Amino acid sequence: MTKNTTKSSASNTTHTPMMQQYLKIKAEHPHELVFYRMGDFYELFYDDAKRASELLDVTLTARGKSGGEPIPMAGIPFHAADGYLAKLVRKGVSVAICEQIGDPATSKGPVERKVVRIVTPGTVSDESLLDESRDNLLVALHVVEDTFGIATMDIGSGRFQVLEVQGLDAVLGELQRLNPAELLVPEDLMATGILENRPGLRRRAPWEFELETAQRLLTQQFGTQDLAGFGCDHMTVALAAAGCLLSYAQETQRTALPHVNSISSENRDEAVAMDASTRRNLELDINLNGSDENTLFDVLNTSATAMGGRLLRRWLNRPLRDLHTLSARQDAIANLLENYQFEPLHQSLKRVGDLERILGRVALRSARPRDLSRLYSSLATYPELQSLLAQTSALHLAELAKTVGTFPELEDLLCRAIVENPPVVIRDGGVIAEGYDSELDELRNISTNAGQFLVDLETREREKTGISTLKVGYNRVHGYYIEISRAQSEQAPTEYIRRQTLKNAERFITPELKEFEDKALSAKSRALAREKALYDDIVEQLNQQLLRLQDAAGAVSELDVLTTLTERADALNFTRPSLTQEPGIRYSAGRHPVVEKVSDHPFVPNDLDLSQTRQMLIVTGPNMGGKSTYMRQTALITLLAHIGSYIPAESATIGMVDRIFTRIGSSDDLAGGRSTFMVEMTETANILNNASDRSLVLMDEIGRGTSTFDGLSLAWACAVQLAEQVKAFTLFATHYFELTELPQTHNNVANVHLDATEHNDNIVFLHNIQEGPASKSYGLQVAKLAGIPAPVVALAQQQLQHLEEQSQTEVATASNLTPPSPPATEESTPGYTPEPTPVHSPSPANPFQGDMFGSGEPHPALEQLEDLDPDNLTPRQALEQLYALKQTLAEN
Repeated sequence: MTKNTTKSSASNTTHTPMMQQYLKIKAEHPHELVFYRMGDFYELFYDDAKRASELLDVTLTARGKSGGEPIPMAGIPFHAADGYLAKLVRKGVSVAICEQIGDPATSKGPVERKVVRIVTPGTVSDESLLDESRDNLLVALHVVEDTFGIATMDIGSGRFQVLEVQGLDAVLGELQRLNPAELLVPEDLMATGILENRPGLRRRAPWEFELETAQRLLTQQFGTQDLAGFGCDHMTVALAAAGCLLSYAQETQRTALPHVNSISSENRDEAVAMDASTRRNLELDINLNGSDENTLFDVLNTSATAMGGRLLRRWLNRPLRDLHTLSARQDAIANLLENYQFEPLHQSLKRVGDLERILGRVALRSARPRDLSRLYSSLATYPELQSLLAQTSALHLAELAKTVGTFPELEDLLCRAIVENPPVVIRDGGVIAEGYDSELDELRNISTNAGQFLVDLETREREKTGISTLKVGYNRVHGYYIEISRAQSEQAPTEYIRRQTLKNAERFITPELKEFEDKALSAKSRALAREKALYDDIVEQLNQQLLRLQDAAGAVSELDVLTTLTERADALNFTRPSLTQEPGIRYSAGRHPVVEKVSDHPFVPNDLDLSQTRQMLIVTGPNMGGKSTYMRQTALITLLAHIGSYIPAESATIGMVDRIFTRIGSSDDLAGGRSTFMVEMTETANILNNASDRSLVLMDEIGRGTSTFDGLSLAWACAVQLAEQVKAFTLFATHYFELTELPQTHNNVANVHLDATEHNDNIVFLHNIQEGPASKSYGLQVAKLAGIPAPVVALAQQQLQHLEEQSQTEVATASNLTPPSPPATEESTPGYTPEPTPVHSPSPANPFQGDMFGSGEPHPALEQLEDLDPDNLTPRQALEQLYALKQTLAEN
């Protein structure tokens, strides 16, 4: 609140009773916007009103005074609240919903109000506030020394999981995967790399992360003596985070969470680990612009249900290493491909609603009538699914069919109880079907017959009194009445009792009409109360089978994903890879699924062979030649194999990998004070420190962010480390042609290159992988293709020729040789067929660069330098040694 507001709230006695009530509630919720119910509006006051005005673009007013100060005020229509809440949630803002719980007719002073729930980005369950295509996760993070405990909850589905990782890079990768809507951290956590610019961040008191409190809360929630049965009792740091998370969820929902009935642990060794930069570079489900267009998920997602689409995202972001699970998925896809059995399944699944979230709202007692209608139509589809699955033979599909089951009793209950097209909310009635409850039907008949009674009464009273302007009516304020024009009102019979005087008419009530009013109005309110009670009872009956319903929904989600992957395999010409525990990645005619989809030209497929005798490929070739595409397609093919999917290749054998690393592209971190080169080196360090001989590593243009010699030296050293020590399966793309000499000294390194050719002074990219190193970079040709002005390209060509001639002269001088003649070219020698050019060109700045990483004898000057002890040299001796070194260089 503002300074004035704080001052005013301190002297509450100067405020009106209503504002005293508001300020008391606001003091209990200082960090949330308070939606304070007043009639048909939610009102916001003081700083909340100012903030809401900015966030929601609603009018800020100042109505009346309280405590001698004007009251800033903004209003949100009650019936349109969901739209405004959705905007606030997307911006990471939490809202406390304060409702009237007292009866205005009996209240003395302000109607009693209280906060009935708190809407936060990570705990929303309302359909209108959620993106159906993404998980909406509440995540808590705790750290003890170098161990990070992560707890996640999807309150819409009740999924509750814990995970522990070591080190900052690992936790950043997990947060990138989870993409939490809301993140709870201890107040004293200072890991800036985790917290900076993260929306939905909530700092909680350190005591909320106490292990003993967490264990007590969790065992109470699950009704168990301890947590041993969940296999996570040893994960003390993660359990501390889980305790904070559960407490926060209970605090915001203000109700029990029966659908949160277990907790599971994630073992990082069971999955293919990927750090944050790898996920970003591979654009699995979010592209570099922040949307899901032209991502792997975008290509694959033809799921029939929203919950299937969300599960597919989870699979892509957490590929598995369990050969048994992956083979079972492959078998299911192969079975569904037979006779196109996936097609009728896909059509049937389209009639299934978002059961995960519907059941979540059922558990929270916030399910709306249309939730129950969709639940009924979904359950009615289960028998058809069973019939279709009975025609399949894959063991995994049989297991899914068993878990889905059928629910004839609940299906019958919902069919009898809920009208076919129910209204949005229960409060106005019309939800419970006729014939379900005799008491409700009787009360409704009274209200239904009221119209005819009033018509008959009006006709009878006109005939009896002879008053032509007499009519019978009703309004909410005054109830039923007989209205007579002012001119004829004196003719009203004596038993007519005046109820209201208007400008041109008088309204009366009669004993008969009063008796009917009491009966009709009572019947209507009683019917609404009865209908609400019946509705609540139906929800309770659903909750009695909640666990079975949740399990079935999970199985339907997996069936949807398998059907989707089958359809994609058929439509996109994917094939089944052979999975093995033997290390290595081999495929023939592999394709990049995203590039192939968006390209206007036929995609050029390529082969790959990585094995224990061929662990690193040095990839050279021109810019725009397809190096990055080739590297990324390798990662995506490997990843697809690790979710059990078919892959875009003619054939493949994929060994299980433990991690996928990428160091691709250039970006800086200005807010964190890191240059492009610093970001590149940080990511490279992560790879060198954490990759293993079962990892897949993609390295693109290491060292380009610094000087030529620094960059070349770093690239060479990184490649040697990966080849000699780490021995990861590596694709190392570079324009430093000196690195193509590595296969001469390392048996597990090979050269490949992307082909290109020149035609009429233009470059033509062939995009196909060939063995051996590239012959040139075609940099000037690519610059011309990009639109660099012709004079600039021509000037660069002249400078390039000058540098090459200078380089050759310096090399010849340093070697005491006569400079060689310029090489013959196609332009200078008719009919000339060029010999393969050297894979490196000596730099004009250093005549020894061409042999920079050669394996020859050390230069004598280097031996002299190694023998020097600078600390024991006088200035004169140092100068003499310098002249001696210069003489040695001249002689050698």
